Amino acid sequence: MKTCLLVLLFTLQAGNLYADAGRDSILHELDEAIRNKAAYIHNRESRIAHIRDAAVDTGFNRLQLLYLNFSKYNLDSAIYYVKQSLQLAEATHNKPEQQSAHLRLAILYSSLGKYRESEQLLNGIQKKDLPAYLYAEYYEAWMRFYEHYATNGYTDAYARQIHLYRDSLIQVLDTSGTAWKVLKAEQDIYSGKTAGAETVLRRLLHTLPQNDWYHPMVPYLLGSMYRQRRDTAAQIYYYALSALSDTRAAVKDHASLLNLALLCYATGDVDRAYRYTRSAIEDALFARVQFRSRQMAEFLTVVSTAYQERETLRRQQLQQYLLAISLLSFFLLAAVVYVYRQMKKMQRLKEEIDAGSKQLALLNKDIIQKNAQLQERNSQLSEANHIKEEYIARFFDLCSAYISKLETYRKTLNQKATGKKMDELFEMLRSTTLVDTELEELYRHFDHIFLHLYPDFVRHFNSLLLPEEQVTLKPGELLNTELRIFALIRLGITDSNKIADFLRYSVSTIYNYRTKARNKAAVPRDEFEKQVMKAGISGEKTA
Repeated sequence: MKTCLLVLLFTLQAGNLYADAGRDSILHELDEAIRNKAAYIHNRESRIAHIRDAAVDTGFNRLQLLYLNFSKYNLDSAIYYVKQSLQLAEATHNKPEQQSAHLRLAILYSSLGKYRESEQLLNGIQKKDLPAYLYAEYYEAWMRFYEHYATNGYTDAYARQIHLYRDSLIQVLDTSGTAWKVLKAEQDIYSGKTAGAETVLRRLLHTLPQNDWYHPMVPYLLGSMYRQRRDTAAQIYYYALSALSDTRAAVKDHASLLNLALLCYATGDVDRAYRYTRSAIEDALFARVQFRSRQMAEFLTVVSTAYQERETLRRQQLQQYLLAISLLSFFLLAAVVYVYRQMKKMQRLKEEIDAGSKQLALLNKDIIQKNAQLQERNSQLSEANHIKEEYIARFFDLCSAYISKLETYRKTLNQKATGKKMDELFEMLRSTTLVDTELEELYRHFDHIFLHLYPDFVRHFNSLLLPEEQVTLKPGELLNTELRIFALIRLGITDSNKIADFLRYSVSTIYNYRTKARNKAAVPRDEFEKQVMKAGISGEKTA
């Protein structure tokens, strides 16, 4: 029996520690978000500016979108765009849009504390005159009016009106929509039916995206549910989660942060209570939500007094600590002077050793650089010698072959001239077949020699190009025109005029080939031909 009790006690303590860790974590996240409020405001302003400036549609849809973005952010701007919608509706004689604009204005006026103007607008709208799709806006406007008005003095009569209009709103909403689920859960919580509401809200908490309109409302209602159950830790967690969602979305009209401040004050966390209350008041003043400003102003006075008392106590403690530190510092000073003198001696020795080490390091670095340069030069000389040897041998072979061919061609011409075969002679002189054949033979020899020197050139060249732009050779083809151009560049012939003369192309054609290849490069354009100069030898890295 004792063992079971110990296990149960340990389990409860572990659960409490886990809950405390989760609560502390979400509070730290909220603290960080409040410190970064300016960045979230900038993001929201950017989204609004994009809607306002970039939208092509200047009709009701755009104005509605601007109203929705300002309704929880800045009431004056929201009212401005609703009035723009009203003017457009009046100009186009669109009565349903006029009625919708009046309903939205009524909600905004009650948020501003203009209850008389809000009530006049609502009394001027008869439900029977509304199309069915505006019933939801009608019931919501009356519900918000009584919620805002009740902050001046909550009574059972106001509670009944809020319950009545919320129930009517639930009746006309789509039961599959998020709005219906949230309002139904809210109604169940205030009616004491928390079990079903908790299931729905927890499901929504894990399925709604962060940027959803109702995302902050879900943890807020869970916090309200736990307030009925008097679970302070759970209230703090869910109100903090709601406030975090509001802060990141730059929502200025909210209630969760003030509720969280009240809980922090009640649990003795005065610093957080003061910070959260100041932040909530700043938001309410920015958005001009008058009914929340009145709620917060009274509490801020209480929190500020407690905060000032806490700061006074901290200053007194700080003075005591400073006095103790001063005494300790006096005794430490003598020890520091002695140690300092010893350290100066050690420092001089260390400086001498460090100076010698630095000189050795510099000399060593210089030697390494010189060795690297020598190795690079040796590699370049070795490659150049290899190329020269290969090309000198091939040059003699080609010269010998061309002399033989010229002698044969001379004899053929001589025979034609001796035999008075002038037509055949002129035909041979006019024909370019011999030149074309010799050029093909020259390019074939060039391709064989070059690929003998740089067997991996084609693969390395393709590695410098984007995958979809790599060169594919035809069957039996060693190099194509593009590859020959860059083969000449690999050999150090970078002048487009010389390349053009060798390949029998115009200079502009060679320039176009080089430009297109740079545009297809997988490496930076300016580095492409430098990388080509390193390509071709097996095992050589070109990246």
